[in-house]
Amino acid sequence: MEEIIAEMPRVEKSEKPIPAPKKVSVIVAVHDQEGELSDLHAELYATLTDYARPFEIIYVDDGSTDATWQELRTIAQADPSVRVVKMRAPFGEASVLDAGVKLAQGECIAYFTCRVRVKPGDIVRLLARLDEGYDVVLGVRSPRRDSRLNQFVSRLFNGMTNYFMELHLSDINSGVLAARKEVFDHVPFYGSLNAFIPVMAHKQGYKIIEEKVEQLPGRFNQSLYLKDYIRRFLDLISVIFLSKYSKKPLHFLGFVGAVFTIVGAAINLYLFFYRVMGIGGIAGKPMLLLGTMLLIIGIQMISIGLLGEIIIFTHARNIKEYNIEEIIE
Repeated sequence: MEEIIAEMPRVEKSEKPIPAPKKVSVIVAVHDQEGELSDLHAELYATLTDYARPFEIIYVDDGSTDATWQELRTIAQADPSVRVVKMRAPFGEASVLDAGVKLAQGECIAYFTCRVRVKPGDIVRLLARLDEGYDVVLGVRSPRRDSRLNQFVSRLFNGMTNYFMELHLSDINSGVLAARKEVFDHVPFYGSLNAFIPVMAHKQGYKIIEEKVEQLPGRFNQSLYLKDYIRRFLDLISVIFLSKYSKKPLHFLGFVGAVFTIVGAAINLYLFFYRVMGIGGIAGKPMLLLGTMLLIIGIQMISIGLLGEIIIFTHARNIKEYNIEEIIE
């Protein structure tokens, strides 16, 4: 018997232990969802259980005025995998996401808002794409069940963003995404810039992909007021400036200021020769006012750009525009 044992080949133990499955955190933004959360949680919990990875569910109540918080407390008391956060007032989805990310313990984070009413079971499909090596997975509502007005505004918003940011995303403001936690550490979002996380992550060099999620029928918020459109347009300008000119403001302000200055100077020069050559008077001409205003505004924009450059130069050591993926030593 001892001879047989001695002749048996020895199996060496692997020096590298099998890595434990990465924990996932699912952040759900809720606001006045009384009576809807029990079914949502049951489906989400069942889906994550089948995913066979450690998970936690974080519900963030954005200042609900109905019985949403009481329903969340009941769910949290019955399920140890649930954590709930209550905001004192409605602060917006960016604040909700930030609070959830700071509380999250998972290496992979999925986020969706009940505003868009997507199928909770589809969230796992986004997380699965992260396992394929992607850094950010953007949920694309398909089919769209909100109003045609919302869909038109969304297409216009996506088209403008893709044009200016040189992207090809089809539902940037879906409110559904999954990403590695490090993405949220490197991509700043505040105010209402959470919709641009995929855009800014792309500029940081992260791998972005889209995945379809089913949108459920129901009641949706609609963009009915002019302030909603203006706010989105201003947010887009903010993202363009932050992603391209945050460390070189003179390139943006100086270019626009130079155009205004050149046009204003050309108008004033034309009027100068117009008056000196005795062709006619220039008093009261609208072109004189236009040329003067353009010249003043152009010089001011160049000056502001230079002041921005001085500020950036002073704090350049504290500003980090790049993102390192890996270092081998």
